[in-house]
Amino acid sequence: MSSKKVKLAWDDLIVSEKERRAMAEYLAFLSEGKTERESWKILESWAQKAGFIALDEVQGFKPGQKVSLAVRGKAGILAIAGHRPLDEGFRLVAAHIDAPRLDIKQHPLYEEEGLTFFKTHYYGGIKKYQWTALPLALHGVVILRDGHKVEIIIGEVDDDPIFTITDLLPHLAKEQNDKKMHEGITGEGLNLLLGHDPSNEAGEERAKSAILHLLKEKYGIEEDDFVSAELEVVPAGKARYSGLDRSFIAGYGQDDRVCSFAAWKAIEKIEQPEWTTIVLFADKEEIGSESNTGMKALYLENFIAELITLQNGTYDGLKVRRALAKAKALSADVAAGYDPNYAEVMDKRNSAYLGRGVVISKYTGSRGKSGASDANPEFIAEVRRIFDEAKVSWQTAELGKVDQGGGGTIAQYMAIYGMEVLDCGVGILSMHAPWEIASVADLIMMMRAYHAFLVYED
Repeated sequence: MSSKKVKLAWDDLIVSEKERRAMAEYLAFLSEGKTERESWKILESWAQKAGFIALDEVQGFKPGQKVSLAVRGKAGILAIAGHRPLDEGFRLVAAHIDAPRLDIKQHPLYEEEGLTFFKTHYYGGIKKYQWTALPLALHGVVILRDGHKVEIIIGEVDDDPIFTITDLLPHLAKEQNDKKMHEGITGEGLNLLLGHDPSNEAGEERAKSAILHLLKEKYGIEEDDFVSAELEVVPAGKARYSGLDRSFIAGYGQDDRVCSFAAWKAIEKIEQPEWTTIVLFADKEEIGSESNTGMKALYLENFIAELITLQNGTYDGLKVRRALAKAKALSADVAAGYDPNYAEVMDKRNSAYLGRGVVISKYTGSRGKSGASDANPEFIAEVRRIFDEAKVSWQTAELGKVDQGGGGTIAQYMAIYGMEVLDCGVGILSMHAPWEIASVADLIMMMRAYHAFLVYED
């Protein structure tokens, strides 16, 4: 086993006061940014306070200029102009701010035997049984027929009701227990319990009518408005420290908001870098980076084209291509942390261990590296030097044993431009569960690692 894996990130770790404050900010970020819209709203507000200006308000792109681009309120990019011309390349850290969840269907509301429910459709890779019998909250937006946007957050404050999805009592669960785990709870069985008080209603489906009246009275929502809604069911409650020694962080959506937060902290205090410095926050990674807010969309390319035009006074497509091809990037995403309770699916010599620092992965993908971006060793060596010089604890890892499965990141959609890309994040326990676990020490190292990469002058 490599000597790199023996040294712990905790060894000789001196946490600065700024990093201590960052931990509190991270807990708030996780607690308040439970959807991609909410996450970007927080990041955008931080960026505005730090001097980033919206792209359509910028007149030029000279060294030190800070620029932001919002992508339909669910993704975004931040950039700081470097001293070198942009067509010589740039430094990029790209993460994603969506997370596995349950989405409300377009025609969700129904009543069955006096109980009302929302139908849901799960988003991303989840274990369905993990989403039953726990406190849930409802977050999102409803766009009314007249275009008015209604923002909804229910279940996060003490006076709010919470929601739940029912499970079968063990006394009657013989047949359920005989099924495979992924069959015990079905996707169509993930129905959100809403209410059953029909006392002020008459006629059929009284409980449903009562819910509709409540929605109309409090939010102005009609039943047809769910067609133009984006409502997400997420775990209720705040992120918090975990473990007797408070060495872990427990919270929803740490895949990949832990990397998104670290990327923000890495760029937050940069003023005039050598290379143009960019951090990107993508949506839709958990479902293949589709849609016009996912990484397959061309907003990074278009953003670079805008910056080249601002920098040179005219559009030059060749310079745009050169800038993208000469860029160097970290795909900021988490890795599967080694869990002794499930050691049989991990290769111990190539696993990510909590408390051993930031994780670099030459490739991800499934089985025969399907869907992977396989980083070049020359670039890996450069990243090693950067981290070593910055005294960042780091390790290497793969996503479990070869034939166990696998997964991908947004790295492959950055690599298509010819840029150098390496996956880099932290190990996570209980990944894609309603509550995920990260190491405090690893997060601190990741913030340092991303900053060192962005400001490195080669």
